[in-house]
Amino acid sequence: MTLLIDTVIPRTLAQLIERFTANPVTRIEAWLFEDAAARRAAEQTLARAGVKAVLRSAYKPLVHFFLEEFDGTGMGEIAVQTPAGKGQRFRLEAYPLAGLIGDAATLRFVEGTALQSDYRVTAGNRHWQVFAPNDDTASPCGWLRVWQGDTLTEDAALRTECEIACDAALGAVRRHAWPATLPLFDTLEIDIATTGIERRLSFGHETISTFEGLHEDCYYGALEFFKARAGLADADRTLQPGQIVPLISQVDGDTRVAVRLTTHRRVDPPAGGAVALDTADRSLVPAEVELAVAALPGEPFSVTSHQGRKVAGVHVRGALPGLVVTAGQHANESSGVVGALRAARHLNRERGAHYALVPLENPDGAALHHHLQESHPAHMAHAARYTALGDDLEARITPPFGEKAARLEAIERTGARLHLSLHGYPAHEWTRPRAGYVPRYNELWTVPKGFFLILRRHPGHDGMRFLNALTEELQSGSAELAEFNASQQRMWHAHVGELPFERINGIPCMVMTDKRSTVPFTLITEFPDETVRGPAFRLAHTTQMRTVLAAAHLYWKGLLD
Repeated sequence: MTLLIDTVIPRTLAQLIERFTANPVTRIEAWLFEDAAARRAAEQTLARAGVKAVLRSAYKPLVHFFLEEFDGTGMGEIAVQTPAGKGQRFRLEAYPLAGLIGDAATLRFVEGTALQSDYRVTAGNRHWQVFAPNDDTASPCGWLRVWQGDTLTEDAALRTECEIACDAALGAVRRHAWPATLPLFDTLEIDIATTGIERRLSFGHETISTFEGLHEDCYYGALEFFKARAGLADADRTLQPGQIVPLISQVDGDTRVAVRLTTHRRVDPPAGGAVALDTADRSLVPAEVELAVAALPGEPFSVTSHQGRKVAGVHVRGALPGLVVTAGQHANESSGVVGALRAARHLNRERGAHYALVPLENPDGAALHHHLQESHPAHMAHAARYTALGDDLEARITPPFGEKAARLEAIERTGARLHLSLHGYPAHEWTRPRAGYVPRYNELWTVPKGFFLILRRHPGHDGMRFLNALTEELQSGSAELAEFNASQQRMWHAHVGELPFERINGIPCMVMTDKRSTVPFTLITEFPDETVRGPAFRLAHTTQMRTVLAAAHLYWKGLLD
């Protein structure tokens, strides 16, 4: 093991209490990355010292204002003027306000016409100003205001442990003397134990979590550094630095930051026997997927992952045109894995069915996903998205192909013209608090927009007849899916605006013409499944299954041209 940093950062809230109980002032206002209970307790402690204190959340300040201070309900329309500039950034920071308000009022956003650092809220004839402390990168930051009598003596940014911890961890990564050859490490662990906010909201799967935000900032911040060091664009998916693992935990006290290079911890959750796939309410562990594939008829094939796990596939030969179905490319997108396995059992009843199935392409990522979920079951765990080498397996275009070899063998075995690639995306808001709030190059994915499809086609191919028939069948065949999509799209419209691509029969569809894919047509499903369980997970994998079955039947009928 190599230790890059091991340091302790004092708790900002404790420092404020110590400072102002020793040297009382008239009043203070501070914005911190602390939950409401800790802030209220500190206000009471300062009040006993004669200091009037109002302590607010620096993270999602407008949402916290409505949760903690707003008393203007029942006023018909609520208008929010956002700080100017930065595109949709401040409307997104207000998410999911429209859902929290519900039918009690109509929410309307107006962009500020001048440079302003606050939200301006109007309900009826009442007005509020809600300060949104941000640094030069439009990232939320701590802030402190101090009054002595009626005189404002201090009004400036306040560096909090949340900001310092992220900067310290990524600074240690940047300062290290990295080797010239890839991979740079087996595992890079970014271990931060800190205070913060973990608050489940009363809308959808939304959770306000500074801990999840730290995970996202540390993972993507480190990956972006390695890409820049290699001279690659931020959007590149080919770099193989090794596995980056943020381990974010909650403590009540000072913050501890440790960054280390180590050998990966082999974590293989055991299979509990055969899973009842139709009613599965959680993601499957790699061993459960292996058992499910082994139970299917057909010719088994497999490759070995970077960390030594089996990537299992099965080939069912028949007279119909060959089809390939894959899932689990991004291992924290887990509904497609169950949906693919469920679909296989139905496809096997089709006379002449010809397909190859690889239901979990990235078992190393899936093992990490389950390990991270033990501590944070409601987090997206994007560190488990890519392979243990740190790349997106789809982006591998030269040998050795590793995990991708299973997909390539499936295509070679079937001669498929259609590849069904089952994916998911965050079921709640995705933020990067220390990198401008909105995830860089992932703006499209920052809040859910329902189930949608992406059709990739080679130049000279169309596929629209197929896509029209598919969306019609999916939309008309499930009232639950139609209602789910309508609800999520209303929220997207309230906080973002129009959908960035057209709806076909009520289902958003993105159609792309390029040669990125190995086969002429690739249909990608996108269900907001990251973090969901129970009935929501069952809807997700049922939709994935229905898409595979409908697409396969239309393909075998000859509708794809």
